[in-house]
Amino acid sequence: MVMNYTGKRVKKLKKLLEKKWFKGDDRRMPSISEIKKALQELKIETPSWGYGNSGTRFKVFTIPGAARDVYERIADAGTVHRFTGVCPTVAIHIPWDKVDDYKALQDYAGENGVAIGAVNPNLFQDEDYRLGSITNSDPAIRRKAVAAIMECVEIGKKIASHSLSLWFADGTNYPGQGHIRQRKEWLEEALAGVYRAMPKDMQMLIEYKTFEPAFYHTDIPDWGTAFLIASKLGPNARVLVDTGHHHPGTNIQQIVAILLQEGRLGGFHFNDRKYADDDLIAGSIDPYQLFLIFNEIVDAGDLSAGIAYMVDQSHGIEPKIPAMIRTVMNIQTAYAKALLVDREALSQAQAEGDVIAANSILQDAFETDVRKMLAEIREEMGVPADPLQAYLKSGHQQKIEAERV
Repeated sequence: MVMNYTGKRVKKLKKLLEKKWFKGDDRRMPSISEIKKALQELKIETPSWGYGNSGTRFKVFTIPGAARDVYERIADAGTVHRFTGVCPTVAIHIPWDKVDDYKALQDYAGENGVAIGAVNPNLFQDEDYRLGSITNSDPAIRRKAVAAIMECVEIGKKIASHSLSLWFADGTNYPGQGHIRQRKEWLEEALAGVYRAMPKDMQMLIEYKTFEPAFYHTDIPDWGTAFLIASKLGPNARVLVDTGHHHPGTNIQQIVAILLQEGRLGGFHFNDRKYADDDLIAGSIDPYQLFLIFNEIVDAGDLSAGIAYMVDQSHGIEPKIPAMIRTVMNIQTAYAKALLVDREALSQAQAEGDVIAANSILQDAFETDVRKMLAEIREEMGVPADPLQAYLKSGHQQKIEAERV
C-alpha cells in the first residue's frame, strides 16, 4: 500500500511540475501559480563580510577578485542580486563597514540595485573583549560594548535598517573563570538598555552559539537562552538561528518549529557544517536538513511571516560571488521542495499513525527535481535560468580579478 501511494505521489508531483492542473476536487497540492508566487516572494539577505577575504583561525587565504572595502562588498552584493533576483538587501558589520557618510553608502547601494539590511556590531575582535564584551567583569569594557551596539542602532536609523543583529563571543574557557549568573544579569541589563533605545520599527535578533571561542561556557549557548532573553525584552526581540551554531545531530527543524509556534523566530543565518561552525555553502553538506527546516516554515503558514532570511558564510577557499550565488540557489531549491509537500495527505498519515506513509510524503517531495521549475520562475522574473552558469560566462569574475589586485 505504501509503495502504491508513493508511486501516485511521484506521478502527481511530476504532473504539477509539467504545469498540468489537477481535478477541482483535489485540493491536497498547491497550484503551480501558488508555488511560483511563494518562490518569487522569497528574499535572501547576503552579508557584506561574505565578499571579502576571510578564513579560519589558522589562515586567511587571498582569493582573486575578493572585495577590498565596503563599497566593493556592496557592489558584489548587487551583482548577486542582479543574477538571482532574490537578494535585494545586504547586511553590514560595524566597524568592518564603517564609513563617515552613511547616506552616501545607502545611495551607493541603491545605485547597485540593493539596500542595506541588518546592522551587526563587532564585539569580539578588540583586545578589550578578550574576557567578554557586555558580560566582561570590567564595567568600563561593558560600557564600551554597549556603546558599540548603540552606535549600530544610530547607523540603522540613518540607513532605514529594521534589524539589529547581535552575536556575542562572550563566555569562559575554564570553570571558575566567571560568575555565570552574574554574567547573565549583565547581559540582560545591557540588552534592555539597547532595546529601549531602538526605534519601534526595528527588531533585535539575538543569535546563539554552543561554543567557540568560549569553550567551557558560552553566555548565550542555545535557543532556549536566546528565547528567554528575547521574551524578557519585548515583542521586537526575537531569536536568530544560525544553522551552523549547533552540535552535530541537533534537530534544528524542531527548534524552528517551536520558535515559530511561540512567535519568536526572527530569522536565519544560513550556512552548512560537517562538525561545528564550518560556515560552508548552505545545503552543501546536509540538503535534507535545509529542506526539513523549510518544511516547518511552510507548514507554519502565517506564523512564518516576517522571518529574515540571511546568509552568514565565510568563503575561505572558494571565489566569493559564485559561492554566494550557489548558496542562494540551494536555498531556493530547498524551499521549492518544501512547497511540494502534500500537507493534507501528511496530516492524514500522521493522524492514522502511518509512519511509512508520512515519511514517504516528505521523501517524495525532497527527491523531486525542481530545477526546471526554478529555471522557468527565474526567467519569468527576468534573471538567468541558471544564475551560476550565467555569472561564470559573463566575464565579470575575470574583470574584478584584474581590477582588484
